[in-house]
Amino acid sequence: MKEYKRYLVTSALPYANGPVHIGHLAGVYVPADIYVRYLRMCGRDVFFVGGSDEHGVPITIQARKQGCSPQDIVDKYHKLIKESFAELGISFDIYSRTTSKTHYKTASEFFRKLYDEGKFVERESEQYYDEEAGQFLADRYIVGTCPKCGNERAYGDQCEKCGCTLSPDELINPHSALSGKPPVKRRTKHWYLPLNEYEPWLRQWILEEHKEWKVNVYGQCKSWLDGGLQPRAVSRDLDWGIPVPVEGAEGKVLYVWFDAPIGYISNTIEARPDDWEKYWKSPDTKMVHFIGKDNIVFHCIVFPCMLKAYGDGYILPDNVPANEFLNLEGDKLSTSRNWAIWLHEYLRDFPGKQDVLRYVLCANAPETKDNDFTWKDFQTRNNSELVAIYGNFVNRAVVLTHKYFEGKVPTDLKPEAIDSETLAQVPAIKAAITDALEHYRFREALKEAMNLARLGNKYLTDTEPWKVAKTDMDRTASILNVSLKLCADLAIAFAPFIPFSSDKLLKILNLPEDVLKWDNIGQDSLLPEGHQIGKAELLFEKIEDEAINAQMERLEKIREANAKAEAAAASAEAPAEPQKPECTFDEFGKMDIRTATVLEAERVPKTDKLLKLTIDTGIDKRVIVSGIAEYYTPEEMVGKQICILANLAPRKIRGIESKGMILMAKQPDGKMRIVAPEEKLVNGAVVG
Repeated sequence: MKEYKRYLVTSALPYANGPVHIGHLAGVYVPADIYVRYLRMCGRDVFFVGGSDEHGVPITIQARKQGCSPQDIVDKYHKLIKESFAELGISFDIYSRTTSKTHYKTASEFFRKLYDEGKFVERESEQYYDEEAGQFLADRYIVGTCPKCGNERAYGDQCEKCGCTLSPDELINPHSALSGKPPVKRRTKHWYLPLNEYEPWLRQWILEEHKEWKVNVYGQCKSWLDGGLQPRAVSRDLDWGIPVPVEGAEGKVLYVWFDAPIGYISNTIEARPDDWEKYWKSPDTKMVHFIGKDNIVFHCIVFPCMLKAYGDGYILPDNVPANEFLNLEGDKLSTSRNWAIWLHEYLRDFPGKQDVLRYVLCANAPETKDNDFTWKDFQTRNNSELVAIYGNFVNRAVVLTHKYFEGKVPTDLKPEAIDSETLAQVPAIKAAITDALEHYRFREALKEAMNLARLGNKYLTDTEPWKVAKTDMDRTASILNVSLKLCADLAIAFAPFIPFSSDKLLKILNLPEDVLKWDNIGQDSLLPEGHQIGKAELLFEKIEDEAINAQMERLEKIREANAKAEAAAASAEAPAEPQKPECTFDEFGKMDIRTATVLEAERVPKTDKLLKLTIDTGIDKRVIVSGIAEYYTPEEMVGKQICILANLAPRKIRGIESKGMILMAKQPDGKMRIVAPEEKLVNGAVVG
């Protein structure tokens, strides 16, 4: 493995059109921060770059919704995102933005150099144009029916219902999201980066030289390359973004996918104007991109092609450890449906529990496949792991030291074999954590760190110093000496993952922050005999059901609101069924429609849809068999007042004579609902 003098670590730039949620954190920012904190503890020169992506169509869509300018949107959310990251302990060396003067200058110069050197292809093409709004339409401003699943609200770049990637030309009945009118095609000129020209080089660089990349990353790159690369536009017709810096490009800006990754460079320049090049142009620098799987193509194919085309010594990423997606309570996270746990809201609802979220998101990280976050798992991991294992061990060790030795590290007066055998396991655990961190296996690394806490708990359980103290204080001294050494090891081993708790443990142990060096794990000299430790404090607190139930109720309300909104949208969009043929008043008068009350209800055996209902019609008690079991349970039906067609000729259904029919209304989505009186009526009231 090559030794590097320095590390450049980047994390995907979040769109500043809304706050960040747990999916962003689990996929990108928590693993990136763990890696960076580990590198720093190893004494390595590392620069951690972050920032807000403040251009692109999502920004303009949000501004239009809120009736303000795009700048207002990015100013609001850049501040919120930056402050939320800082509170969670994401330790960027810089968190800047793509509306900065430095970025405008850097991105413009980057484009201009490639333009002057003829690295772009200039093309005219027909693109959708909204005549009423008077502008070309970005893909997100074009809405229509998805050709794959029939969703009538698919965007011109993606269907959020089935997840497939689309182009505007694939949409059925496309219309403008601005005016609602069908768009027309107009010719426009743009510049393209000819990715196809770099395909042979990419095949060698990725498929031959980076076989160690994660399977999901390598596989997606191979799929793109095998499908054949095409030129990709680097400009677009839009009034929000960095103007294309050439003559004849009025009304055109740099495409956000071209603009945004240059933000890594401009943010480095902003923070380190005098020596930024050593992080970007030295072969002794290792560059690592932390991203989600939806950004793999941009960071593994497009951005490397940009750097290759630019030349001038720019290095390429050594690794791109992209994660898969995190779901929430079994459903896909969705900003538009508010189906998310927002970081700033979590920090408000769970003050002082930043590390709990960091721990759970790492322990459940979607490293190799999509994973699911649930509030119950969050509670269990806190209570059963952080509190019951890690926190319990530390608390017992510190409390007993104060009880028996006035809070001073006791002398190792009477060691036994179990002491050396326990401490001998620390180097192996450290090596396992190290190997996992070096290879971006953060879940595994965290599991090994927790194994260190399990080791301490087992040691205390096996040695029972509270019993030994009754007869042998010298042996008790040795037990607690070993236990406190393990506490110091835990503070260091957990520091990349849950830094606030490690800082708290250092204060309890009365140790300075500079002991947080990776090589100090397993060192006996951190807590010399006689060292005074601080008072015992709980590292973690139990999370009660009440707090979790409140979060579950919030999500349930969101789920219900989404279901209502989707049903309303479907009703508004779906045409009503055609009117049936006319009937005369006399024909209608033959129907005897009455109110009735359900007395008993049960499922018809060996059927999925049928309920057997015993009803009181006011004139008799009878049985009706109805195919409503997929919409109503028997328990829901008992006591419900309904309307029935009383004089429908009886018929046998599954051997049961059914006398009448319940009045039902069929919705556009196919669901059936009972037509019932608005208020309680006497049974047998005639409807007419």
